[in-house]
Amino acid sequence: MLGERDFDDWADRYDQSVAASDAAGAYPFAGYERVMDSIFSRVTARRGARVLDLGFGTAMLASRLYDAGCEVSGQDFSTRMVGIAREKMPRARLVRGDLADGLAPELADGPYDAVVATYSLHHLDDARKFALIRALLGLLSEDGVVLVGDVAFRTRAELESCRAAAGDAWDEDEIYFVFDELSREFPAATFERVSPCAGIIAIPRGQARA
Repeated sequence: MLGERDFDDWADRYDQSVAASDAAGAYPFAGYERVMDSIFSRVTARRGARVLDLGFGTAMLASRLYDAGCEVSGQDFSTRMVGIAREKMPRARLVRGDLADGLAPELADGPYDAVVATYSLHHLDDARKFALIRALLGLLSEDGVVLVGDVAFRTRAELESCRAAAGDAWDEDEIYFVFDELSREFPAATFERVSPCAGIIAIPRGQARA
């Protein structure tokens, strides 16, 4: 599994490698631009939204939201990526921290109109994913939403089909979302399939299983 130093080293060429994978329609980033565009449209439908971006990377999405007038906060565990993001968003509230350890305390104030996580939570096992999402739901405004864009599948069978097609390129260290399994914990969640290996999960406030 990639660590902080790996992402620091990847930071300056991250955007190019993602774009190449997306353009080729290849795992793992096929559909990446459409994921970002869809989440951007959902968030900016609310003028001046207060947004928390988890695992913002080089701020490909966060900087668009920032430039559109959103109030952006975020957490990422790569020191280099935080630096790149700060250059793009000098007034954003950005914190370095590993999501495996949970949300940084200084970001746990809320309320947020949207919490977004794009291609970042697949480093967590399902138990940690679900615990983090439950905590985030408690930080949302009344009509707020958690939006996850990632390598994600509606069913376990779809995941296995993608794994077979990807062959040796498949990353066994990453733990991808399977919506049918997540929806048992969050019954009001919805899923939008964007490509054979990408999807958007939306979870409104207060919808975790009792």
